[in-house]
Amino acid sequence: MDERVLEELGRASYVSLATFRRNGRAVETPVWIAAAAGRLYAFSEAKAGKVKRLRNDPRVRLAPCGVRGRVLGPWVEGSARVVSEPDIEARAYAALRRKYGWQMRLTDLGSWLAGRIGGRAVLEIEV
Repeated sequence: MDERVLEELGRASYVSLATFRRNGRAVETPVWIAAAAGRLYAFSEAKAGKVKRLRNDPRVRLAPCGVRGRVLGPWVEGSARVVSEPDIEARAYAALRRKYGWQMRLTDLGSWLAGRIGGRAVLEIEV
């Protein structure tokens, strides 16, 4: 992985994650993302469309974006997978908490209070 690309995407507050439908059409979603151990990590509700699409096609595109998804930089091709290993999940959440601080902790609290924290999926992205 190109360290410069990893660093740029890892610094962005939001990244547009494009996953692909079976017909090949890209669906873009702004996500929080953090870098750790040469990979990028994001999380989502396990039943979300992007997670379902990744299970069918690991191909992704990433670009820095604003909170509403307006792309602010060039697209980068990559691949992603849903993490099932507890140690990698822990690494991903630690990186996200380091980067987003109180915002991530507040998100965790809200998910925990709503009973949805166990319904998350961690995404590991390689560019």
